[in-house]
Amino acid sequence: MPGVKRERDGSVGLLTLDEPETLNAMTSELLCALADAVRETTADPDLRALVLTGGGRGFCSGLNLKAYKSLEDDIVGGCMRYFWPAFQALRECRVPVIVAVNGLAVGGGLGLALAGDVIVAARSASFIAAFSRIGAVPDCGTTWVLPRVLGRQRAFELMLLAEPLSAAQAKEWGLVREIFDDDALRDGALELAHRLAQGPTRALVTARRLIEESELSTYAAQFKREIEAQADNSTSEDAREGIQAFLGKRPARFTGR
Repeated sequence: MPGVKRERDGSVGLLTLDEPETLNAMTSELLCALADAVRETTADPDLRALVLTGGGRGFCSGLNLKAYKSLEDDIVGGCMRYFWPAFQALRECRVPVIVAVNGLAVGGGLGLALAGDVIVAARSASFIAAFSRIGAVPDCGTTWVLPRVLGRQRAFELMLLAEPLSAAQAKEWGLVREIFDDDALRDGALELAHRLAQGPTRALVTARRLIEESELSTYAAQFKREIEAQADNSTSEDAREGIQAFLGKRPARFTGR
């Protein structure tokens, strides 16, 4: 697939943005390829987790401005048609998504990193909400996700000042789970992905959805929604296995079903 390299490591899929000459700058072609890659990779029922990373020296340098200029006649329609499906595919992925950030994650590239469930980073990684540098408004989901991860003030300061956030600072603030030496990032991300792949992935993804729903819910309504989701999940093979393993005092063997 042009722009996206697909690999498989057992039950884990690895997708690599593969346009290193532009630091994987976002174009309609790249994001359409990414959306297809996520959907087609996760169509395999044996897939249990997904890793997204960038090829070359950076994760994603943000929007390719030449590509953006081509949408000037219909910016909203074009972005929703060509860009949104990739973000939606990651955000609603049926398995946990780990984003392994190598080098720069800038502007929309930061938004792309935030579309996953867990971020791990190379020691050289840098996160920049660079929109104000070109007089632009934050986009690609950053105003929704970043304040929920960092809190309003820190998120807004990053957007106001467009200052680089180092991997170490991002970990201290809770944006990044773990930092690896640059040459160990891939293996570290895959190890974490395999750990998640061994878990009850259906329940994990349901938890993601419940957390997002809670943002617009009351305590009482969310309490009921959780029980509804719990009742639905209780019919799954993983739920039955979890209970049997607990009663049998043995490790559970989850399958994601």
